[in-house]
Amino acid sequence: MAKYLVIGRYTAEGAKGLLREGGSGRRDAARQVVESVGGTFESLYWGFGKDDFYAIVDLPSHAAAAAVSLTIGASGATNVRSIPLMTAEDIDAAAKLSPSYRPPGK
Repeated sequence: MAKYLVIGRYTAEGAKGLLREGGSGRRDAARQVVESVGGTFESLYWGFGKDDFYAIVDLPSHAAAAAVSLTIGASGATNVRSIPLMTAEDIDAAAKLSPSYRPPGK
């Protein structure tokens, strides 16, 4: 499974729902949507600033990640983006590849 960072921002309606339900209610809903596509929910945190919440999840595929993101976004209560997270070993493997590339103008 691949690990993802899901970052979100509530709309006004979503913030109202959070106030009604509380953080634990939203954490349980996040766990449910991740597990419904065969994933594992690791954590959910809230912060101040441009973004409202940060979740770490493991999902079985990019398609599952897209399905979660689309489902959450379609609710109209949040705007989300999902970032695939890579391990040091993933970067080691990428560094060993030798893609051929010509920069623009060369």
